[in-house]
Amino acid sequence: MRRLILIAAVMALGGCKPAGKEALAVIVIGSASDKLQLADPADGPLSAPRQLLMQNVAQGLVRFDARGQIEPGLAERWNVSDDGLSYIFRIGAGKWPDGRTIHARDVARLLTRQLRPASRNSVKDALGAVQEIVAMTDRVIEIRLAAPRPNLLQLLAQPEFALTREGMGTGPFQPQLRTAAKDVMPLLFVERVVGGPDRRELVDLSAAPAARAIAAFGAGKADLVLGGTFADLPLVGRTKIARSTVRFDPVAGLFGLVPTRRSGPLVNPVLRDLLNRSIDRDALIAAFGVPGLTPRATLLQSGLEGLGGPVQPAWIATPLAERRAALAAEAKALVGSGAPISLAIALPDGPGATILFDRLAADWGAIGIALVRAGPDRVADLRLIDAVAPSSSPAWFIRSFRCTIVPLCSTEADKAMDDARAALVADQRAAFISEANRLVEKQTLFLPLAAPIRWSLVGNRVQGFAENIVARHPLTRLGDRLSRDGQ
Repeated sequence: MRRLILIAAVMALGGCKPAGKEALAVIVIGSASDKLQLADPADGPLSAPRQLLMQNVAQGLVRFDARGQIEPGLAERWNVSDDGLSYIFRIGAGKWPDGRTIHARDVARLLTRQLRPASRNSVKDALGAVQEIVAMTDRVIEIRLAAPRPNLLQLLAQPEFALTREGMGTGPFQPQLRTAAKDVMPLLFVERVVGGPDRRELVDLSAAPAARAIAAFGAGKADLVLGGTFADLPLVGRTKIARSTVRFDPVAGLFGLVPTRRSGPLVNPVLRDLLNRSIDRDALIAAFGVPGLTPRATLLQSGLEGLGGPVQPAWIATPLAERRAALAAEAKALVGSGAPISLAIALPDGPGATILFDRLAADWGAIGIALVRAGPDRVADLRLIDAVAPSSSPAWFIRSFRCTIVPLCSTEADKAMDDARAALVADQRAAFISEANRLVEKQTLFLPLAAPIRWSLVGNRVQGFAENIVARHPLTRLGDRLSRDGQ
């Protein structure tokens, strides 16, 4: 079993070359150690460069289009049973890159492998309702569920369920390894046109840290930069880039703090609640300056499948300035005659993370609680979760705080989520999820701040880019102008 499938050399970007006459130059933001390579999702989470590569050279049964909507991948069409417990996919006629015909049994085997207990696929748990994946004929597979999952297609479209065989995927792009330069991987997409010449798209793909990617875009050496987060967003403002080129995805997900230890001050739920109520979320959002981004004091957000708007905590209605004196008194009473409370937080590198740290340090310092950044000599008490939801299901939000994942948890909430997973009736499932959410929020197991921040830089040559709720951006048809209806 191959654990790592290398399809290109290490992308240590020393500088970006201009794209050729045909090619669009695309840079995906990653760490200096990131490699543009296909990796096995069963081995663990994929970095942003690997996710982008996976979704463009190794499609799954379905995939996302530019607007984040589902379109055919390996499956040319599909049907869902009336009870929602069976999804039947018809595989299109096609071949693997080695020339072998794509059979349903191969697709079923590769998907099943990602869901096995030993798999470390980061999206695997969201497909916990899948009971079996079976090949019915050479070109038809069925996914059988224990309970209905209206969001199944969104999950199957994630790059974690794109399929590879012998180190290669089925497109839509194919790497042009013979012409790959040290810092650029050419990707070619060929679309057959009946009665006319083939339609060709060429993308020169590379990976780089944010500062290099932004500088390359500002110098006109890149047409599109993908994968930006809150941590590197302030770097954009330090470069002469038109504001109209910065595009933000309206993503759903988690952006907030979670305790990291089973010991220490944060074992006390009273302290966790106090810290949560002391955060000036309005000031934090203003510091980032992202259009449309709003503060969030709830685990769930609006617009999720099967639930109404989240219930806001009662304290949020009173401005923080009017609550701060009472919060400081609570903190003083909590400490009593003991030593002052000092907490360490683990954050990523980048100026955006510094903004977040400074805001939290000021807010908690105002009530007498010190905050420092964790390092080699200080174990973290808190860490940041910054993750985009893979679907519109509220279950993913709550399952991120299961007892198998976080050190401080609610066994009652876990039980409610187990009941939700087995529920056959949508209203019952929603009731269990709502109860689990209530339990997690009651114990303040998560300190929410806002939705995640995801941004891109889009140049004039790129007409086929669209913001979307899943922050997935296929590289096909980037040069084509999107119609108003997305067709």
